[in-house]
Amino acid sequence: MPALCRDCLTTFDTAPLRGRCPACRSPRILSHADLFTLSIAHMDCDAFYASVEKRDDPSLADKPLIVGGGTRGVVSTCCYIARIHGVRSAMPMFQALKLCPEAVVVKPRIARYVEVSRQIRAMMEDLTPAIEPLSLDEAFLDLTGTARLHGAPPAVLLARLTKRMEDELGVTGSIGLAHNKFLAKIASDLDKPRGFSVIGPAETESFLRPKPVRIIWGVGTAMQASLEQAGIRTIADLLRWDRADLAARFGQMGDRLWHLARGQDSRRVSPDEKLKSISKETTFFEDTSDPDLLDGHLWRLSEQVSDRAKAKALAGRTVTLKLKKGDFQTVTRRHALSDPTQIADRIYRTARDLFDHSGIKGPFRLIGVGISDLAPEDQADRSGDLLDPDAGKRASAERAADAIRARFGKEAIIKGRALR
Repeated sequence: MPALCRDCLTTFDTAPLRGRCPACRSPRILSHADLFTLSIAHMDCDAFYASVEKRDDPSLADKPLIVGGGTRGVVSTCCYIARIHGVRSAMPMFQALKLCPEAVVVKPRIARYVEVSRQIRAMMEDLTPAIEPLSLDEAFLDLTGTARLHGAPPAVLLARLTKRMEDELGVTGSIGLAHNKFLAKIASDLDKPRGFSVIGPAETESFLRPKPVRIIWGVGTAMQASLEQAGIRTIADLLRWDRADLAARFGQMGDRLWHLARGQDSRRVSPDEKLKSISKETTFFEDTSDPDLLDGHLWRLSEQVSDRAKAKALAGRTVTLKLKKGDFQTVTRRHALSDPTQIADRIYRTARDLFDHSGIKGPFRLIGVGISDLAPEDQADRSGDLLDPDAGKRASAERAADAIRARFGKEAIIKGRALR
């Protein structure tokens, strides 16, 4: 069975018998029958925000680290040391600090994370132009046909990528390698951190069969509940359903489930796929109606949407508010602006107005904010707001604050509502 040393990148026709690389003595030997023939990959950085913070401040290296808001805020992400204590993304900060009181808490620095993300993207582009980013810290790659160009199979190139990320940027990543996007994304999460997992055609069915349906990308809490009502809890349960019956009960999603349960995914890695919307949402560990907490979330989500829009030089004409109640009822409200915006203040005020006039009473388990009808940023915020004469002043102040944060760090200026 072919093998690869992930540290020195030596390849073997047959895996070393003692499980260590004869060349460098590393135990990080990867072997699989299809190792050198598969070419669809998913790369996911390990605790990305926390890794960047630890890289920039070595004194944090061995400490539990939480990236997030104040005591009324939530965890954006946390390092693996904090995760051992039970801390998770989107957890209320007060709960996280109860689980790990010794944790160091830092505010997110989105501009810094965007900078590192661009450096990682440049490394990917050295391997293949077929890159489909999913977020700042993860992307699909199609390395089909690159072996001749680089003189090495895709698996070696991917191991070289994560080694280069770690050596040059101080950020680690995990790789999933398979014969389609669905399986590659699953594989990248199997051995975190610093993982490299392979799912080949021969073991696809046996691998998937015992897995819970939530492993399928797109099956959220509500869909999982609907599937369980139909007696579907595992992929094996899905395999017992006819395609027509699944489609009749769950519509287009049912047909998709039928294919994915069999490891079938015909989607291509699409580097030129046009971004249609930018959104962020958070799910609460406990349903809440707390007005201050909800307002703080609305601001943070608006700010995150704004940061991503600015990073991509885009603006959105339509602002969307998403609410999910404790009974999984989901409500969406939208408002079309006079012109596109990328200003956090304008996104927040629109989302806040949608919330106030939604007519929906909590408690809520999820809240989300997004923008769509995207346009280039040079079309953004031209006309101002005739009903709000101070909007232009706030937009100018926000752009000035962006410049200060870009120079001195994300925490240089923080709005009071961000600490709710």
